[in-house]
Formats: sequence, C-alpha cells, structure tokens
Amino acid sequence: MFYGAVVWDPWLIVAQIVCLQCLYYTSLGVFLSIFVGTRVSRMSLVYFFDFATITASTVTGWCVIASILLASVAGAGYMLYIVERAKKCLDFSATLYIIHLFICITYGGWPSSITWWVVNGTGLAVMALLGEYLCIRRELREIPITRYRAINAKMECLNTLEFVCA
Repeated sequence: MFYGAVVWDPWLIVAQIVCLQCLYYTSLGVFLSIFVGTRVSRMSLVYFFDFATITASTVTGWCVIASILLASVAGAGYMLYIVERAKKCLDFSATLYIIHLFICITYGGWPSSITWWVVNGTGLAVMALLGEYLCIRRELREIPITRYRAINAKMECLNTLEFVCA
C-alpha cells in the first residue's frame, strides 16, 4: 500500500470498522468461552454487554475482565492488518469502543460501574497503543530491493568477465 496522497473512501472506512468490530467480538467470545464458559452453567450475551458482569469482587468477574483485555490485545493485532496505519489506530480503537458503549447502553442501560469504565478505558488504551506500536514497526521496516541487488550482481559479473577477456 502506498502512503502518499490517499483518496478518502468512506466505504472502505465503514468496511474496516465493521470488520474490526466483528473480529473483536469474535475474539471476545472465544476468550469468554475459555475463561468464563468453564465457570458458568450457561453462556449468554450478558457477559458481552452487561456492565454488572465486570466486577472485581468475583472470580467470574475477573475472568470477564481478562477476556476483555485479551480481546483488546487481539484487536491491536487485527488493526495491523486491517487499518495498517499507526495514525489511524486511535481513531479505529475509539470508534470500536464507542460502538461497544452504545450496544451496552441498549442492552443493559448506562454503565454505572466504575469498574466497567476502567476496564474498557484500559482496553481502549491497550488496543490503540499496541496497535500503533505494531503498525509503526511495520511501517519502519526496510523495503527489500532483491531485484535490484540481483541485477547489480549480474552487472558486476559481466564487468569482471569483460576485464578478464580484454
């Protein structure tokens, strides 16, 4: 991808947001199944969207917190391939968590738990900062120029043969 003058493409941005949101919830579901699914008799959307399940007073609550934070780490990895730009990581992370906030409000009301705000704020920070770090590392990699090196090697070989033959 060339990083010069980029044409603004709203459909691409919407597709990236939808893709990132779906991958985030898929990862969250996997982590919730691993950590919380072994502790409860029945998994439901309560663990995804209800602020009351995010609590530091129970082991199940800590499992939900761990699942959310691990899903944000996975989201940072997804941004490396979906967003590809360090400058856009904060925007996409904030958008993901704002959409999550609206879904949580629709599902269980306004999150009145300070734990919910701290955990989701930490998840936002982890996703944005780790995503930026990963994208910066990719952007700063050297560009391999193997084709030109091969041509230069052939030219040196031909120059050596001309010198020997002369």
